[in-house]
Amino acid sequence: MRSTLLDSISSPADIKKLDVHSLELLAQEIRKSIISIVEDNGGHLGANLGVVELTLALHSVLSTPRDKIIWDVGHQCYTHKLITGRKDRFHTLRQWQGISGFPVPSESEHDHFGVGHSSTSISAAAGMAVARDLNGENHKIVAVIGDGALTGGMAFEALCHIGSLGKDLMVILNDNEMSITKNVGALSDYLGRIRSDSTLYRARADLSTFLRKIPLLGKPLAQAAHKCKLALKNMLPGQLFEDLGFAYLGPFDGHNIARLQRAIKSGLERSGPVLLHVYTQKGKGHALAEEDPRRYHGVSPLRVVDPSKKKVQSYSQVFGNTLTALAEENKKIVAITAAMPDGTGLSGFAKRFPDRFFDVGIAEQHALTLAGGMAKEGLRPVVAIYSTFLQRGYDQIIHDLALQKLPVVIGVDRAGIVGDDGPTHHGVFDISFLRVIPNMTILAPRTGNELSAMLAWALDQSGPVAIRYPRGGASLEQLQPVFDPKRPISAAVVKTGRDAVVFAVGPMVEIALEAAHRLEPEFSCGVVNVRSLKPLDESELKRLAGGRKYLLTLEDHVLAGGFGSSILELFQEEPDLKIESLGYPDTFIPQGSISRLHEEYGLSVDHVEATIRKALSGRPLKAVARKDL
Repeated sequence: MRSTLLDSISSPADIKKLDVHSLELLAQEIRKSIISIVEDNGGHLGANLGVVELTLALHSVLSTPRDKIIWDVGHQCYTHKLITGRKDRFHTLRQWQGISGFPVPSESEHDHFGVGHSSTSISAAAGMAVARDLNGENHKIVAVIGDGALTGGMAFEALCHIGSLGKDLMVILNDNEMSITKNVGALSDYLGRIRSDSTLYRARADLSTFLRKIPLLGKPLAQAAHKCKLALKNMLPGQLFEDLGFAYLGPFDGHNIARLQRAIKSGLERSGPVLLHVYTQKGKGHALAEEDPRRYHGVSPLRVVDPSKKKVQSYSQVFGNTLTALAEENKKIVAITAAMPDGTGLSGFAKRFPDRFFDVGIAEQHALTLAGGMAKEGLRPVVAIYSTFLQRGYDQIIHDLALQKLPVVIGVDRAGIVGDDGPTHHGVFDISFLRVIPNMTILAPRTGNELSAMLAWALDQSGPVAIRYPRGGASLEQLQPVFDPKRPISAAVVKTGRDAVVFAVGPMVEIALEAAHRLEPEFSCGVVNVRSLKPLDESELKRLAGGRKYLLTLEDHVLAGGFGSSILELFQEEPDLKIESLGYPDTFIPQGSISRLHEEYGLSVDHVEATIRKALSGRPLKAVARKDL
């Protein structure tokens, strides 16, 4: 096999040995490697292809790991991983026990801060800059943040603080006009003006040089020169950042390595905070990703095709389609997303009702309180947010929605484990953190039809309702009528059984049902689909557990404070009933396929069957052979 430049790179020190032409050739090889692996494993394609040259320029100027690069979100770190000693493991990207798709400090000394959510890099870099100075050190610190992540309020909090501190720190704004979808809002418009008006910045520099050469012939001329500079300054791009205390440089072509190297060196030579503005093309080097960066932001494995699988609607699509249909009849319904109209299934709603759809950018806190304000004035807002990102708006749920008992519906998308994106993206905490909030209702559908019915029901309630649903395909089986308008959604018996009963949540109902069928005829085990997690349908659940020897709870969620905990609380005065709970332990769940993670953490059909069999007979199944799923 022919040797390549990438083969010769084992650390950033090797990058420093290459001239600009060699770095440009290396960039081409890296793009091919990223495309090949993402086609096999899935991953974030567009963002990574857009920062290849920027990453090489950074590592050619900086001396990592002594100098520190803090990546925002982290879905643009693949080039960084390839050139920091991980190219031989790059084929394991996002796989079980492989390397993560995000920066992980335990994985490499070059990953200085763990990340997976947006808008955190400047805060982390600021903290490191303070620590560096207090420790008497003098290394460089660079935060790389995208224009989409810059819409997050936390990023502006950090900009304001570090600007006031005056610490030596470089922020690189990677401006590709995209987060996952097209960026929205005033900041996006502002950056667009900077990109299109960079000649003004050069004009200021030229005028400044000219003015310095004029002999100061008295005070009036000096004052006039100063006023002239101030007037021009206020017309120039980047002034927002300079007003925050940053020296603004740019914008520069983010694919011109030589120009980037000069700009980075120039910024690092300055004292105080510096913001270096570069513009890049998301998906560069991949024709389809260049043409449609929105679609190719994150992709599933492209080479894995199973023709036997029927194409079904995802839960997100069912949610969006149902909401659109309901909005046809109810003009008070409005929809809100935090920069994810496609991911949450709301793009169809946005096209049908553009005046009633609000994409607030990466701003979950604002999205929730915005919904609260709408609800207070009589609208029926629905906010769709991934479970892992809902964590970012917790105070708003408590203080702005639940405390005031405002009728806001929260679609908790991607609830449960999500697979290869790993611990930063698994949605396994939402039951616990929502269950403790007064006035909250929490629902979990088993099928797409249940999700549709729950959404319609939730929009008629007088307080906040959260509906949690998983990633992936949604069954659209017909439902029997199960709703009583005077009470929450009731528990439903999926299978009867005299010996034991499983109370299962959402997609775990199917696993419980299969395990129960396997136990027959030796044991008769019932399965209950517990649709309302808060409030519990207490009388019905107690009736269904009555006379059974054993009760098992099953949830795609952590056990601490989760659904199983609520059942233990409900039955605490019934010591004769043996209760066990299956869910995730007190740890962060790693990356891996959903089936593999279910196997590893005892939530597969085999393990559920074994758990029930052992409880009823005392005779566990023989050890189940674990397959490398």
